Amino acid sequence: MEVLDHSLVTVHAGQYAKNGRQDCGDSYFFTSTDDFFICVVADGLGSGKYAHEASQAVCAAVEENMNEDVDQLMERANQAVAKKRGAAVAIVKIHYVAQTVTYSCVGNIRFYFYSEAGKLTYPLPVTGYLSGRPQQYKTQSFQYEEGASFLIHSDGLQITRVRPLLQSGRSIDYISTYLDSIVSDSDDTTFIIGRLP
Repeated sequence: MEVLDHSLVTVHAGQYAKNGRQDCGDSYFFTSTDDFFICVVADGLGSGKYAHEASQAVCAAVEENMNEDVDQLMERANQAVAKKRGAAVAIVKIHYVAQTVTYSCVGNIRFYFYSEAGKLTYPLPVTGYLSGRPQQYKTQSFQYEEGASFLIHSDGLQITRVRPLLQSGRSIDYISTYLDSIVSDSDDTTFIIGRLP
């Protein structure tokens, strides 16, 4: 479990390879500056070495260019998987001062954002995957209030009731422990759970 404990965001991440293999086809990167939180999850097509290579290339491209906006980062991610296997990719960027969330996704990665007031936002992704070919992105932005929680996960995690899990009475430790307990080894799996205090 990887943990980020920043004054403006707390994040836990779990990642698991299919059937305990050495190479996980999922990759992720996240960090926080004093201005923003940035996160990318990439699910390489299939599993194993070449899926891992594709998803790692996406995360490296986002990490190297994280000051760019989400649309630019999606295009960087798309270019990164040209001549590789391809990947489903989700990028979220949270600007603390403006209190905005900007999100874009191509493929079967899920993103949920839960406000302390009880509103669950679930932006619909664009179907398909990034492969280096010209691609349309559907980037969405919305405001948030303090005390919000979010969850990003690859399709290896099967979860049915997200709203009660993200309610503010549950700690990030509790949620990440619960998610860890329901992971199956039948697919590569990544989850990232966070809270904005």
